[in-house]
Amino acid sequence: MASQAIENIEREEGFRGTVYKDSLGFDTLGYGTKMPIIEEEAELILIYRFEIMQKELDEKLKNRKIETKAMDILYEMAYQLGVPRVLKFKNMLNALENGDFLEASKQMLDSAWHRQTPERCERLAERMRLLHNGVREETAN
Repeated sequence: MASQAIENIEREEGFRGTVYKDSLGFDTLGYGTKMPIIEEEAELILIYRFEIMQKELDEKLKNRKIETKAMDILYEMAYQLGVPRVLKFKNMLNALENGDFLEASKQMLDSAWHRQTPERCERLAERMRLLHNGVREETAN
């Protein structure tokens, strides 16, 4: 059975969460996965990590009413920054709960995040600002 083979491979290869050199000197990750990985593998990791982050953020914001399109932007922020750092944007979250997308956008730009990755932050802040122009949907939470 394939599941037994997978268990055996896991045991034989062992797990390493960082890149290491295998016995032949190849960069390797996880359970003997040689680097580089292909795009499809990277997408599986992205989807897996996104789903975990999304559940965590949804749980942390479950008592707030935030527009769906705004939540999509928060998911992108949380994927980059991590949920704990997004939760530190208290003024932004309060503005979102009040439907004040302009203020939320300003709060995004007034941050260490903006200084660290300005282009990405500016793109997301602009998308948030544009929600002010009536791009509203149902609330996510």
